[in-house]
Amino acid sequence: MNENENPKSGVLPSVEIYTDGGCEPNPGPGGYGVVLLHPKKRAEASGGFRLTTNNRMEIFAAIAGLEMLKQPCKVTIHSDSKYVVDAMMAGWVAAWKRKGWWRKKTERPENVDLWQRLDALCQTHQVEFRWVKGHAGVLENERCDQLAMVALRQPNLPPDEGYENKPETDSVRPDMQEGEPCGKCSTPVIKRKGKWKPGRDYYYEFHLICPNCQTTYHVESAKRLVEQPPSLF
Repeated sequence: MNENENPKSGVLPSVEIYTDGGCEPNPGPGGYGVVLLHPKKRAEASGGFRLTTNNRMEIFAAIAGLEMLKQPCKVTIHSDSKYVVDAMMAGWVAAWKRKGWWRKKTERPENVDLWQRLDALCQTHQVEFRWVKGHAGVLENERCDQLAMVALRQPNLPPDEGYENKPETDSVRPDMQEGEPCGKCSTPVIKRKGKWKPGRDYYYEFHLICPNCQTTYHVESAKRLVEQPPSLF
């Protein structure tokens, strides 16, 4: 969507985007619908995939809406998916990003490929996500649902490559490295020499510590077994 009114004052054009997505069954054929509202224009978009999930279609709808914009905008996305709204507004996605797109030591977030795309778009635009109750008579939300349902019933839907061909990933998150952002405050972490403690059969050659909030991170590759504990005298 071309906006020709990017004012010299630097105020971003304001856009409202309604989104919805779903599958029948779940997982199964899926579709998404988007309604984009601007004071001077209204636009719709939809699409579908032959095999996907409800959650992926909800995320993809937000991606599709933002990809319709041709210049940075101030955007409010209305979604009936608490999964999407909470992930973006409660900081889940930001936390996964700080951890190199891992949730836990041995677990990546579901739908990480789509979260990465959505996060990148949110770096271009000023985006706020708002939850709207689904099937409650909200006009544009109902229209998005209609668009999504029509889309998923179309013949010859393309594959959702991110779902059908999930890339192989390491089973364990790599150790944090010096200079990576702290998971709590995003300050680059630094190395600090480790110490052996009496009664333990191991020690860490070094730890990583945040110089700002003092959070300490153990680095498993720096762990060393002690066959014969050092003498205390």
